[in-house]
Amino acid sequence: MIRTIIIGTPLGEMTAAATREGICFLSFNNENNNPESLEKLSKTLGLSVKKGSNKHLRMLGKQLKDYFKGKRKEFSLSLITFGTDFQKRVWENLIHNTPYGTTKSYKDQAAELRNSKSARAVARANASNRIAIIIPCHRIIGSDGSLTGYAGGLDKKRWLINHEKKFSGKTVELDLF
Repeated sequence: MIRTIIIGTPLGEMTAAATREGICFLSFNNENNNPESLEKLSKTLGLSVKKGSNKHLRMLGKQLKDYFKGKRKEFSLSLITFGTDFQKRVWENLIHNTPYGTTKSYKDQAAELRNSKSARAVARANASNRIAIIIPCHRIIGSDGSLTGYAGGLDKKRWLINHEKKFSGKTVELDLF
């Protein structure tokens, strides 16, 4: 069974989903997050979707609340990710090598994965991330310092980057367009 809840944030509502094993979905409620996303998740995991909470969703709600207050810089949640081995490596790299309050480019991330020519593949893997904020794809920007695609929208990406910089002690706000 996949349980789903709606979580209110300063950036609007987010839909979260979890199995007994962990969080498998977190997305801003906008045109990029639609019922088909949960239907696809249901088919992929072979589980039905039902509104309601579980221990993982309650923990997620508490940790997101602390994150938005600037009190949490890392998450300690069980995550259920599914994708290719390459996608999983990209997401692990985001979690472990892209600290709170920092940004890097797709090219930088590709180099960290020891394949400097795979920046576009890295970008596609980031775009396939189904667990926003927790897997921090919002911290990845263009090589020229510009904001690039984000399923939640560039306004949310800008807000998240500035929020993290503010609470990490970095005072520079990004004026990226």
